[in-house]
Amino acid sequence: MVRNRTVAQGLGLLAWLALTFVAAAVGAIASVDAQVFYAQLDKPGWAPPAGVFGPVWSVLYTLMGVAAWLVWRQRPSQRVDGALGLYLLQLVANSLWSWLFFGWRQGAMAAGEVLLLLALVAITTAAFWRVRPLAGVLLLPYLAWVSFASALTWAIWQRNPGLL
Repeated sequence: MVRNRTVAQGLGLLAWLALTFVAAAVGAIASVDAQVFYAQLDKPGWAPPAGVFGPVWSVLYTLMGVAAWLVWRQRPSQRVDGALGLYLLQLVANSLWSWLFFGWRQGAMAAGEVLLLLALVAITTAAFWRVRPLAGVLLLPYLAWVSFASALTWAIWQRNPGLL
């Protein structure tokens, strides 16, 4: 019985990580030419170099997947279902931003959508915190990064009216 539970928990972790990285891959498809496009943009002095984004997002997606798994482990509970529903919704919004900004080069839409993403991440963080505080803590770096990304998206959009 203990072995079956351990296997189920391990599979659950792999499933949440896989789901999270699938969302990352959907966004990455839109970002195939992101480094070239990003290099062409007029950016504020505080914008990170293109090479920073991949490693940061890899860490964030891993933390996100682990956080979702920690919440999932607390089921059955209506709180868990609601928190995980929010998580899935913010994953969709996360992937959509890459398409708006890099794929379709819609700066105004990306600037508005990243604010929606920021709100969803904040709400998801609070929901995770209520279910399992450690899960909420694991989302704090993601919340901080999306806050930064919101400001950066706005600044880049404002500086590049012809490209975005």
